[in-house]
This record gives sequence, structure tokens and C-alpha cells, in this order.
Amino acid sequence: MRISRKKIATLAVAVLLSSVTVVSGAQAADSAGTRYDAAMISALATSLGVSEQAAVERLDRETSQQRTLSSLERQGVATDGSFFNAKGELVVNTDNAKASREVERAGLRARTVRHGENELNKVKAALDNAALGRTPTGVSSWEVDLAADAVTVKVNDSDSASARAFLDKARSYGDAVRVLSDQPDLVPQATIKPGAEMAFNGFVCSVGYGARDSAGRQYLVTAGHCIEDLPVLSYQGTRFAQGTNSRFAMGSRSVDMGIARLDAGNTISTVVGTYGRATEPRVLGSRRAASGSTLCKSGRTTFWTCGRVNSYNVTVTYSDPNGGPNTVVTGLASSSVCTQGGDSGGAYISGNQAQGMTSGGPASQRCNGSVNAPGSSYFQPLDDALAHYGLTLNTA
Repeated sequence: MRISRKKIATLAVAVLLSSVTVVSGAQAADSAGTRYDAAMISALATSLGVSEQAAVERLDRETSQQRTLSSLERQGVATDGSFFNAKGELVVNTDNAKASREVERAGLRARTVRHGENELNKVKAALDNAALGRTPTGVSSWEVDLAADAVTVKVNDSDSASARAFLDKARSYGDAVRVLSDQPDLVPQATIKPGAEMAFNGFVCSVGYGARDSAGRQYLVTAGHCIEDLPVLSYQGTRFAQGTNSRFAMGSRSVDMGIARLDAGNTISTVVGTYGRATEPRVLGSRRAASGSTLCKSGRTTFWTCGRVNSYNVTVTYSDPNGGPNTVVTGLASSSVCTQGGDSGGAYISGNQAQGMTSGGPASQRCNGSVNAPGSSYFQPLDDALAHYGLTLNTA
């Protein structure tokens, strides 16, 4: 039974299955004394190839035009969608000549269209319903494109039966739909901090460190028992990696290291998450800390806990609470860092040097919620895992 392999314990030492959490970027705050965020102005100026003053003026014009449109709509002028063209002009779809004249008189551009936003939204909703019944493999996306006055369907591979059925449905709407072929395949793009939660086969572990091979392929380095069966790893229900190698096998002499290949577009951050309990440390290397050094661990169950390295070259016996065979694990390090179930795979760091990934701890251990909670744990040294798999740690 595979379940027992995810609940191993050491000497009285419980395996700490962890989990992976995707972290989103911080939102920009408005700069004091300005109408717009300074970083946004700088980025807009760069992308448009204009000065920052010109970028501000463009934003002002856009704001003014949208206010004008809102005023017209409050007055009952019939409109059916709007968009900014490449020149920064607000183009407004109208239903009749009278509405067009009122839009033009207000200084905006009017356009009479065959379909308009309301009709296109209904077409889009119908395609959404079709996709719910049968996922159209090979169809990248579909969207209401007001400038084109159509629902644009983007396809990267139309050979599957589900794609053909979806495209037949889409084309039944005539020129209200346009199909673009040879489009790129789409993938979720997540940046996941070490210590975040990852899920697999109904269980959870914590994220370790990101590394790359000589060809530049990206991997997650984690505890071997978390990916013993080489599962698909997910964040919030969305796949981000696939286990590729593990040196852990329940009932056999094992080493608790493993790696998972990251799906395209996903990355492991070079900043360790601390769950708001401390300044988040940047990962600058993987130099092994000497015994007695202070170190901290990030994991989804006990969050950010700290202690000291006790010793290296530790061998433990993990027992299985479900009655499976014991497993002897070699090559670990011991510490006074407190951990619990779910922390497995989580990131240990000393200063800015990455140290390893949570392996296990006492089965009955309960951390008290403080950063320096008393306890003990075992971790797989990162430098050994990098050397074994021929990987290079990603650093800030």
C-alpha cells in the first residue's frame, strides 16, 4: 500500500510530509505625491519608447477618455464595447447612427460593428460550456477580441478529436469567431518559494530548492520519500512538476533525496519563505554549515523554526505507523530544529547558504508555535543531493 510510504517515522521519528506553496509577487504601491505608480510609469515609458512624461500624459488621456465614455453611458447613449487602438484613441462600438454622432461629438471615435460585445460574450459563454463537457486538447485559448469584432480561438494542435469537435462548434458561429492556428502551447507559470506546500496523490510535502542541470533544465530538489513513486506535484490543484528520481524505497536501505523536473514556465524562488516570521533570506550558495551552526527551516506545517546543526553522517531507522517495514536511511544530518508531519522536503538554510531538506523527526513531537520551539529533526544535506544528481543550485 503506497499510503504507508508517505507516513514513515524515525526511531520514534515520524516522516514529515510537507507541501508546496506558490507565491505571487508583491503588488506595487502608489508613490507618494504622484497620480501613478513610479515603477509602472517607468515600465510603460520603456515599452512605448517614450519619456516618462509622455507616458504620464498618455495615461491621463486614457483616463479622460474613459470618463467621457462613462458620462455618455450614464446619459443613455447606446454603446456595445470599447477598446484603445494603437494610437491611444478610445474606439467605441455603437448600435445606431444617433449614438455614433453623440460619441463623435464627445471627442471619441465611434464604430458600427457586425457583432459587438454583447453578442460575442454569448458566443464565448457557449464555447466555455462546450469545453466544460469535453476539454479541447490542443486549443490554447479563446477570448472576446473587441478590436477584431470576433471571438478569437487560438489552436496549437487540432489533431485531437476533442479539438476538432470544439472547432466545429466554434465555426458554427460564422464570422463571429476567427481561428488562429500554429499558436504556442500554454502552461501555468508559478514561482514557488522554498518551504511552500506541494501536493501529490492526496498528500502534502514542503518545497525544497531549485537547481538546474548542464542543459539548463530546471528541477526541484526535495526529500526522496516525498516523491518515492515519482508523482505529479501540484500547487492549488495545478500541476507544476513531475518526480523523476528518488533514492528512497520503503523497507530497503535508502537515502532520502530525490528530484522532480519542473514544467515549463514554473520556477523555484531563490528567496526562502518565512511565513511572515522573519526577513526572507536570499539563497546565495550551498556551503555546508559546521556542526553547532545556527540554521532555520521553512515548512508548511510548523512554518519558520530555528535551531542548530547537531551532526552529519547520521543513519536512522524510520518506522511505518501503518505496519509496513522499517527503513534504514543513511547520510542525514541532525538538528535541534522543530518539525512535524507535512514539513518534509522543506528548506533548511544557515545565513544565506542553503543546507538541506527536511527528512523526519520524532513521531510524537509537537512544536509550540514559536520560532525557537524546542525539538529535533533530521535533514538531507543539499550539497550531497546536488553532487549525486549533477545539478547546480539556483542562487539569487
